[in-house]
Amino acid sequence: MTELRRRMAEEMQLRGLSPQTQQSYIDAVRGLAKYYHRPPDQLGEEEIRNFFLHLINERGAARSTVTIYLCGIKFFYEKTLGREWPVFSLIRPQKRKKLPVVLSLPEVRRLLYLVKNPVAAMALRMIYCCGQRLSEGIHLQVSDIDSQRMLVHVRNGKGGTDRYVPLPEKTLECPRAYWAVCRPKPWLFPMRNGTGPISDTSLQKTFKAVVRQSGIEKNASIHTLRHSYATHLLENGIDLRIIQELLGHKSPQTTSIYTHLTQKTIDRLQATVNYLMNKL
Repeated sequence: MTELRRRMAEEMQLRGLSPQTQQSYIDAVRGLAKYYHRPPDQLGEEEIRNFFLHLINERGAARSTVTIYLCGIKFFYEKTLGREWPVFSLIRPQKRKKLPVVLSLPEVRRLLYLVKNPVAAMALRMIYCCGQRLSEGIHLQVSDIDSQRMLVHVRNGKGGTDRYVPLPEKTLECPRAYWAVCRPKPWLFPMRNGTGPISDTSLQKTFKAVVRQSGIEKNASIHTLRHSYATHLLENGIDLRIIQELLGHKSPQTTSIYTHLTQKTIDRLQATVNYLMNKL
């Protein structure tokens, strides 16, 4: 397996896949091998088919999980082993349109106030105030903060793209106080031993804890802060095209989901419905 993993890693590097994607693909192939207790190069098409049936029917895996397994395992067999099997074209994870959870501004404030660890508190504040993905937020470096232009340089976003997002003045005041106490370098939100950025698992656990503590009954995650950021901008009149750029979305269709979530949209709809139904 070590030799196969090396070959797969080289193929992924040649195709410019991000380190996070590479790890996801390797984990998918490892999961397949673990299920059969055999090296993956010794498995056939029927066993691949049965593994995906197991994921869907027995494990009840989400569409996103099945998709990651499909992409990783397909890459391994087609690119690393050169086996282009028809089974991969037959697997189609069921699509589901799911509206994201959105927090109100008072709810965001309440959650951020409850975070007592200074590194975690500052990381979550920055993720919300700049509309970042979790991986983007935790990998910020001190040099990414441009206090002269009031911008944050978000590096290596989805698809390997960089972008700039505006840095609120109030948010800049917080890092200055934070730097004076924590002295982070080069990572803006370092681990306790300072050898790398804070782990995503640690930050997720902190956020889940404060959601429970807050009494907010929404199924909120750190990614909810990003959804809330976009929705709050749209509610306050920011053009959808600009929000698309700030979030790093390739397609405007991805961003358009927020038009269904704004309170102003809901209020206008409610007023119209009330007006029409009062005529009955």
